[in-house]
Amino acid sequence: MARRKKGNPVDGWVLLDKPAEMTSTQAVSAVRRIFDARKAGHAGTLDPLATGLLPIALGEATKTVPFAQDGMKTYRFTIRWGVSTDTLDAEGEETAASDVRPEREAIEAVLGRFTGEIDQIPPAFSAIRVDGERAYDLARAGEIVELDARTVRIDDVRLLDTPTADLAVLEMVCGKGTYVRSLVRDIAAALGAEGHVAALRRVAVGPFDIADAITLAGLEALKAEAREAQALEPLHAAASELPVLEVTPDQVAYLRQGRAIVVPPRRVEALRALRCERWIGDRDCSRSVLAMDGDEPVAIGDLQAGKLSPWRVFVPAGT
Repeated sequence: MARRKKGNPVDGWVLLDKPAEMTSTQAVSAVRRIFDARKAGHAGTLDPLATGLLPIALGEATKTVPFAQDGMKTYRFTIRWGVSTDTLDAEGEETAASDVRPEREAIEAVLGRFTGEIDQIPPAFSAIRVDGERAYDLARAGEIVELDARTVRIDDVRLLDTPTADLAVLEMVCGKGTYVRSLVRDIAAALGAEGHVAALRRVAVGPFDIADAITLAGLEALKAEAREAQALEPLHAAASELPVLEVTPDQVAYLRQGRAIVVPPRRVEALRALRCERWIGDRDCSRSVLAMDGDEPVAIGDLQAGKLSPWRVFVPAGT
């Protein structure tokens, strides 16, 4: 007899407004507990200091994590001028101090240097592996960590406010692998100042927005009334930019067996006109199509030579 899987077959996304002082792993565990879900994962780590949008995938939604993880992200953050730290944020030890307090015009004048594809050196206190060890573990042990620069993409970075001479509030739209802490370090250097991240909030991840997020307290309140399912976004929500192909029951069976289906030429042209224009991991999204059976996602596949070949297949809950 097959062993019953632990937990409930819950499929969907929870858009969590993560509180400060909680790791992303702890947040995933908390959400998984509330839903008693069999499987859970998240679409992009937030530091414990950071708050804001942490998309958490449950069940079959974990198969679409790369669509959110590789999407553009928006951060709002506050720079505190005057002190630099070893972690590049408020949790670190002071490494340098300065009386320089950049004015608004000076800040805005340098921001153009940090848009487009730029080379960025990640923080020593980061999860990047160095000879099999996490960089932050080596840094905490007192070792000197030297990381290579990486090419990252920043579509926009703008100054929102300068509430005091010590503080500047900015917003950045960026691609995967971009570090706010490194950006703040480099902006401060460009201004001949010292500074660190005093506050950080993520407000968008791929197709998801903070306006649709819920707090842990909100989830707990729904759980107490057995209404936690109301907080779930559809399992295919992260792949919402893909063109949709409605499939027949026979085609559903083929796709769930991992077999290709034939797509009529006229439909092929219509799908290509709606194609996604980015990469998901090492896969060209422009060939990807979401096969749907009514409101139920069936598979994501590559459309080539008049055929849709599935590379992600969704298993119905309870199967």
